[in-house]
Order: sequence, then C-alpha cells, then structure tokens
Amino acid sequence: MKGFYALLLLVVFTANAQQAVYQDIVYDQDYSVKHYLKDTTLALSRVFADRNGVIQVLSAQGLLQPNGGQFQYPGTLEPVRAYRPMADKKLAGLAIVQKQFVYLDDQTVLSNAWAGKLLARHGLPKARIFCPGADRFSFLVSDGTTLRMLQDSAVIWTGKLAADQVKDIRFEAAQNRFWILGEQSVSAFSLADKSLKTVFRQPGLTCFELVKTQLYLGTPDGYLVFDPALNKPVGPMQKKLPVTDLTTISYAHGNLWFGSKLGAFMLRPDGKFNYYYGERWVPGNRIIHISEGPENSVLLLTNKGLGEIRFKPMTLYDKSLVYEKQVRQRHIRYGFNCDVSTLKNGDLSTFEMGQRDSDNLWTAMYLVSQLYRHKVTGDPEAQQNWMESFDAMERLFTITGMKGYFARGFERKGYFKFKPEQWDGGLTNGWTHAKDGNWDWRGTTSSDQTVGQFFALTQIAELTDGATRKRAIDLIDKLMTNIINNNWYLIDFDGKPTLWGKWHPDYVNGFPTMVGDRKINSSNIIAFLQAAYHFTQKPIYKEKAYELMQKHGYLENLLRPMGEIGKTPPNASDWAKMLSKEWNHSDDEMYFLAYGSLYRYAFDTTLKTRFGATIKEHWEFERPEKNSLWNFIYAGTGAKAFDLEESIWHLQEFPLDMIEWSVVNSHRKDLEFVPENFREQTTTSVLPPDERPELKHNRNLFKLDRPGGNGMSELSAGDSFLLPYWMGRYLGVISAPVK
Repeated sequence: MKGFYALLLLVVFTANAQQAVYQDIVYDQDYSVKHYLKDTTLALSRVFADRNGVIQVLSAQGLLQPNGGQFQYPGTLEPVRAYRPMADKKLAGLAIVQKQFVYLDDQTVLSNAWAGKLLARHGLPKARIFCPGADRFSFLVSDGTTLRMLQDSAVIWTGKLAADQVKDIRFEAAQNRFWILGEQSVSAFSLADKSLKTVFRQPGLTCFELVKTQLYLGTPDGYLVFDPALNKPVGPMQKKLPVTDLTTISYAHGNLWFGSKLGAFMLRPDGKFNYYYGERWVPGNRIIHISEGPENSVLLLTNKGLGEIRFKPMTLYDKSLVYEKQVRQRHIRYGFNCDVSTLKNGDLSTFEMGQRDSDNLWTAMYLVSQLYRHKVTGDPEAQQNWMESFDAMERLFTITGMKGYFARGFERKGYFKFKPEQWDGGLTNGWTHAKDGNWDWRGTTSSDQTVGQFFALTQIAELTDGATRKRAIDLIDKLMTNIINNNWYLIDFDGKPTLWGKWHPDYVNGFPTMVGDRKINSSNIIAFLQAAYHFTQKPIYKEKAYELMQKHGYLENLLRPMGEIGKTPPNASDWAKMLSKEWNHSDDEMYFLAYGSLYRYAFDTTLKTRFGATIKEHWEFERPEKNSLWNFIYAGTGAKAFDLEESIWHLQEFPLDMIEWSVVNSHRKDLEFVPENFREQTTTSVLPPDERPELKHNRNLFKLDRPGGNGMSELSAGDSFLLPYWMGRYLGVISAPVK
C-alpha cells in the first residue's frame, strides 16, 4: 500500500558487483474514482458498501448510489430505486450488519436482507443515530437526547446521557458494551447490567472510533487515544496531523483513517500520514464519513460527492503501461510529446493539443524513454514510438529552411492570430510562415530546447546504427556548426540571437560568478562540443571546447561548486539579479540531461574524473528532492550509492492521475517547515508526488500549494515518469517485473 514500500526494500534490494538492483515486485497503487453530487446543497451523512459490493449513500432526501464512474472519468450519485418502498420512508440512518444494509427511519430499524424480517420499532420519531450490537436484532438507537436499546424487536432499556447530547455510538463485542460519544463526554452502556456510565469528559468532541480496545477521540484540535482499561487518555493530544479539525474517524481495512474539513488522511505504520486532498482524490474537501469499500477500497464521503480510494496491486512495469496508454491517447501531437492545458474542470473530453513552449524538450525525454524501452524489451511498439518522435524533432530543423537551426515548434498555417500592426515579417511570439505555404513555425529557440535535442540525438547515435544513426549524427553536426558559425549564438529568423540561445564568452562571463547561468551555459556547451566531436571526430569541436575551457574559463565555470550559486550583489545588472532571484530548477534539468555527454564523452580521463566530481557535488544538492531521474543519471556515472530506495519511492508514489488539480499543503500541522532560503526548500522532507502540486522535473518539488487553475491541464507522463523508469530498467538498477 502507499507508503509501505520501505517495509519491502530490505527484501527486494540485491547487490551485484556494481550497483544495487530493485526487484520489481507487486505493491498497492492507490488511485481515485469520483462520483459527484448534482445538487451540492443536499446534505449527505453516511456511506457503506454491502457484501455484494453495492454502495449506498444516505442523504437528506433518501438513498443515493454511484452511477458510472471510472478512473479519470467521474460518475454521479443518483437515487436508489431498487426497493420502491424505501423511497417513501423518512430515512435518518444507515449501517452495515453482517455486511448487509440496515436502515433507521422515524419509526423502525429495518432491512431488506434476511427476507425483510428485521423490523424493530424504536418509538423515537426524531431518531437519527443507531448502532448494531452483537447480532442483527440488537441496536442502540438515539434521537440525540434519549437512548433506547432494542433487542429482538423489543425496547429493553431507555436512558439519557448526563448533561450531554449523543453524537455517535460504537459497539465493543469483547466487552458486550456500547460506547456513546457526547459533545463533551464519553460514556459506556453495559448490556450485562443495563448500566450507563460516563467515563471521560472533554469539551468539543467531534467524532470517535473504536479500534480493538482503544477509543480514538476527535476534536477541533487533534485527537486523543483513550484506554478504557486505564480509564484515561494514553499520551497527550495528537496535533501533528495534516489537519487537526477532525470531522470523522474510521478503522477501514486495518488502517486508521481521519476526515477533516480539508481532506482525509491515513495513519501509516511509521506514524506519518498519507494525505488525500483536492480533486485528485475527492470531489470535495469536507469529509463527512469514511468506511470500508469493496475490494480493499476506502469510501470517502464529502460535501460534494463520493471518492473511492482504490488500491490496485501492480509492479512499476504495470504502472508504466498505464502511462504509456495515457501518452499515446492524449499527448502525441504530430509526433511530439506535449502537455494538455485546455481542460474544463478536469473533463478529458475537452482536451485540445497545441504547440507549447517546451514540446521539443518533453519530446526528447519521451523519445529516450521509448528508445530505452525498445533496447530493454525489444518491443516494436516502443521503436515505432521513438521513431515517430524522432521524425517530429528532425522536422524542426527542416521546416525552418535555416541550416542547423531548429524551430521551437510548428502548426498548420493560420492557427495563430496576430494584429496587423504587429506584423514585422513574423507572427507574434516568434511565429513565422514556412516556405511551403502550408505551415507556420515558431522561432525563439532556447538553450533548454538545445539540451533536449542533444539529449535525444546523442542517445539515438549511441544506441542505434545504420541510416537512423547517421541522421542523428548529421543533425548534431549541423546544429553545432550553426552555433560555432554564429559566434556561439542561436540566430533566429529575424537575424537576431534568441533570448536564451547564447553561449558566447562575453555573455557567459558577463555574469558574476554566483549567477547560475555562467555555470550552466559553460557546462552545456562543453557537453555539446564533446558529443559532436565523439560522433563526428571533427577536430574543430575539440579545438573549440579547449578554447572555451582554457582561454575563456569555461572549465572553471562549470566546475564551480553549486554552493557558490546565489543572489547577486546590489551593483549587479537587472538581468543578473533577475536570473539569481531564486534557485533555477529548470537549470537543474538542463544540467542533468547534458551530464551524460559531459561525463561519457570527456576528452580524457582527467576531465572525466573532474566532471564526475562536479556531477556528484550537484547531485548531493538535489538529493532532498528524491528525484529518480537525477539519481539514475548520476548512477550512469557508475556511482554505487545513488539513492535507489528514494528513487523507487518516487516512482511508486507518482500519481496515476496527471491532471493538475488544486493542491494545498501549507496548512498542514504534520510538516516540519524550514526558514525561507535560496533553494526554495519549504519543508525538511519532500512530500510524495501524489500529495504535491509539482510533478515535472524542472519545477520546485518542495512547492506546497497550487490553489488555482483546478483541473485545467493534464501533464504527460512521457517525460516525468517514463524516462526515469525506463532509464532505471536500461541501467539495470530496476529489474523486469517479478511474478
């Protein structure tokens, strides 16, 4: 189950002569199926599932049931019509007895199970709370004031709490007694002697649950554990929770679950919590009731509908196949791997694909994932996938008509609007017309796009042969020649350097040493030149690389420790100040994607050793993020210790639902916050991917909140999950699925 991976790692990690290997065994992957309430003003109170897997929800207007609904395609809650007489009853309570539905109305406790023989009159017209006892004919019923014990359809006891109102009831079979929660007390009713005794008082009690022999008491400020044997709470009020204002507590499938006004959370064996907040998991954040669902699922009833948290046994390989389908069905545009940012409230039927700033980069990452997949498995589908993406990336070069210069993206002609006064030979935002008259293409090509091209092209050149390899090497040669011939700049269709495609010494060394662009641009361009030399053996690339390293200080720049990167002094330029406002996580992605070329194609062993050391130093800075991609790229340098356990955690905790739902964590009381810092780390430990807003590698993974833009986009798993997974498989640090 989610969060339990660490219990397995001691068993499944083995060591070969070089590096540890994770054996890909089955774990429980959680995901959500949601059912929305059409009328959100309708009050809901209880949800249960019976022995047949039928789910019923009690509302102020009768029984509801889930209709339709599957992963990422929500259903609704509709009236239950199975038993016509039930629609005429004034139902006030719903429970499960021997895995059958039992109901409370204004006159009776009744059920449609057991041939309808259960029909016990309670005599409390305003009854709204009831709890089954030892069998299906035993119930304690209350209207909030009076308590009545029903046994075999007869009232055998009536009583009241001492100066309190009844909120909820639980039955303890081992002691043959009922526990009654009041607004400020806990009482016990013994069936043996029909005695009612208040055992504990605490103002502001909101909910409770009986777990074995202990009571968990919820409050607006955390929970207490009450031990009846000691007749007192065990330990202090527990406040280190995601949310302390508790609305419900439930023991479901062996785990303790809490509901709050801001989502639900499950207590893990390590004392921490899995937090289920927002529409990634539930229709609404106010949790009303929690119960066991069919097939090990957990039902979270909210103010806006029902969320079913399901747990599916799968391996990481199984999980990758879910993402493979997601990418192919919604994220392939002209062969590019792209995100979708046009959804309406998470409705996948509303998605549209359009050119995005970094499609080339995301495509390069997806392409390499499929190349690794093909090398590992021999799957012809994977080969078709990466070849299709290669065609798209190759066309970025040919559509410009400029030798060695590739576009940021392209679209059929006429789908980007511009005002006549903005026409200056190209469309707005870097768009211009292709010479064939049928297409438009976008310039403004950047350094991170160039990193993407080199990442994909070098891997194709490294891992393929024949005509395909020659095509990749030819593009490497043309691109690097273009950069050198244009004095270390990418020159756009307007004859001017693009904003970010700049590696000239005047630009790079014009920054103070603490500005990250001085290091990243030096690191990237040396990696590009080494790769170009390795595959073409043209002396100019080696000569130019040494010229930059020795004459212009690029070696010193790229070896500069990451710890020296920081904010600029007051006298720095505005551009330098802007670039050093905070840690640039996009730069991290550019570094790591180019590290393969920097390390693997180093001109000699001395450089390789020094480059390996600077990669390790950077990796040490990134370790708190527990990012499997950074870890596996570092593993590619031959490192024996590369945080494999954390990498598996990252991959297992990745959400199956890649829609960017609203996520908020800054209110959580279970997090340890750190002072504001340049790296933008907010907490001592990074949150699991399925609890945080950011999933892409080039974003701040310590970011806690994304309150707006709910359900407006879906990220592709092609770059975020499939690349690190298949890289792990290719490197041999993740095994094939173990049956």
